[in-house]
Amino acid sequence: MAKRSTTSIPKYRRQRSSRRGVVGGLFRFLLKLILGVLLFSILWVLAYRFINPPLTATMVGDVVGGRGLSKDWMSLKAMDRDMVRAAIGAEDSKFCAHNGFDMEAIEDAMKRNASGGRIRGGSTISQQTAKNVFLWQGGGYPRKAAEAYFTFLIEKLWGKRRIMEIYLNVAETGIGTYGANAGSLRYFGHDASAMSATEAARIAAILPLPKKRGAVAPKGFTKRYGNSIAARVGVVGRDGLDACVYAGTKAPVNKAPPKVTKPPRELPGAEYETATPPPPELSIDAPPVDLQPTPAPGTPDAPVASEPVTIGEPQVEPAPTQEPTTAPPPGT
Repeated sequence: MAKRSTTSIPKYRRQRSSRRGVVGGLFRFLLKLILGVLLFSILWVLAYRFINPPLTATMVGDVVGGRGLSKDWMSLKAMDRDMVRAAIGAEDSKFCAHNGFDMEAIEDAMKRNASGGRIRGGSTISQQTAKNVFLWQGGGYPRKAAEAYFTFLIEKLWGKRRIMEIYLNVAETGIGTYGANAGSLRYFGHDASAMSATEAARIAAILPLPKKRGAVAPKGFTKRYGNSIAARVGVVGRDGLDACVYAGTKAPVNKAPPKVTKPPRELPGAEYETATPPPPELSIDAPPVDLQPTPAPGTPDAPVASEPVTIGEPQVEPAPTQEPTTAPPPGT
């Protein structure tokens, strides 16, 4: 004989209650998971306020891809101030004014992208730092959402100085090369503690496409862009656009770059650079800078003082006209 149920609750109500228990348990699990991820991310960001990031996803990709890895951390206390100014002038002129997001730049980028041209972003240095340190390269809305979240965290937990310091030490500056200091050693043969405005500008000019641009012998757009950034370095200093980076601390003393007695490091991607920089391009944005020593008088390469220098299209000397020759009359 079947055992009779002693409960007075109908069967259909017991089944409904059981389903609610499963859904409630799943909801509690998801809630705990989300809270755990949030707590981990906050602790992760907080740790990097005091600990330098050892590796990033992009660095791991270069190692796995066989491109090698070269990085040499340098604090902002030691790094040349022109490098900071070049980064601000090139990437984010409102770095000290925004809270991590430049809404005007984002709106402008959305309008340009909607018009059908080349897709461009409006990322600030804070957003790029968040992406470089905690996320991966590439687009997609999930990554953009995570980038915004980490940008908010680093703005609140790090501050502007730490953001700039980490950015200039983890950003790609060449194939398998990370950070302004490693880039300076690679391209110019000396560290980033003393850089000229032109050197700092050339490092900043290759940041958007570090695997396809070289700082030693830049060509085309990279060369023109570097000249423009070199002019902006002075504007950033004049207007105090880097003041938040050095607030409450002593800025490094400006020093001239040392004379290089040994060639720069040989690293992957050397095919984008040459040993001797080309003469600088004349630009309306920046005064020309002579990067090559002037040959001594009397040498074959010494300039001739009597020859004028022409700016613009070279003048073509017309070919001399020849008098028509008259054939002698027959019989002479």
